[in-house]
Amino acid sequence: MAIARSSRRLQTDGLFVGFAGRIGAGKTTAALYLRSKYGFQYARYSQTLRTWLGADATASDRIQAVGWEVMTGGKQLELNARLIAELNLSQSATIDGLRHPIDHQSLSRAFGDSFHMIFLEAGPAVRFERKRSRFATFADFQAADRQPVEAQIDNLMPLAAATITNEASLGSLHEGLDNWVEVWDKENAR
Repeated sequence: MAIARSSRRLQTDGLFVGFAGRIGAGKTTAALYLRSKYGFQYARYSQTLRTWLGADATASDRIQAVGWEVMTGGKQLELNARLIAELNLSQSATIDGLRHPIDHQSLSRAFGDSFHMIFLEAGPAVRFERKRSRFATFADFQAADRQPVEAQIDNLMPLAAATITNEASLGSLHEGLDNWVEVWDKENAR
């Protein structure tokens, strides 16, 4: 089933926050924090891929390859349309795992001024420690971080509403997110 692609802005009542960053930068942790503290919906690109293409096609060890197939097959807009269609437009949402400027463009087009992207950054050693259970060696981690599907991530940094360096404690990340939400609330108070 094809999802219609819309180039118009959707009517929304919420705040839509996308997270981008390299493997282990803290995207999921940040997105889930906004869900737990502020009641945001949670959407994740990899889950949308799994739903769309079937669980067998998107096992954890193949998700990067499937993501690359979507990107190179001209289906990134379709992936974004499917992710957007999953969201309740009357409730704020956090979106985990932007990997390509098309993701930012699609979400900006759909949600207008209600969409903001936060880029999380951390050094390779810190990110590897966070993903040690997934990667046996630092070389394995580096190989995953160099996969073609990851190549466009750094191009998202200049598009971010904020960049948070996430190399300290979990509390520090939460504080950075709380500060960002507080500033956004003040700027958008009615």
